[in-house]
Amino acid sequence: MRDDRERGLLEAYPPEGAPVAGRIAYFVLDGPAGPAALVAVHTVVEPEHGGRGPAGALVREFCTISEREGVAVVPLCPYAARWAGRHPQEAPPAPAPLIAAAEAELRNDPDRW
Repeated sequence: MRDDRERGLLEAYPPEGAPVAGRIAYFVLDGPAGPAALVAVHTVVEPEHGGRGPAGALVREFCTISEREGVAVVPLCPYAARWAGRHPQEAPPAPAPLIAAAEAELRNDPDRW
């Protein structure tokens, strides 16, 4: 896995070192005292890696990063939201105000995604 915070990409690479197997596109939602949440916008897996687990591994790592940084995960991506719903111990639900703020930021900059 590689977290490219500047580009807003968490990327998974297969063990054999081939090109990227999948990625989560995300942004950092800022709060009054610094980062408040990591917001997953899209999860994409290359077709040849579909069904082999990279999407779940990406979301799990995304949640691990947010926990390590002490911020919430806001899964706006449908896949990440389903995964979080099945794994609440690893992805506790984000507070409603954070979800609303993340949705507003996404609406305000739709060309970014």
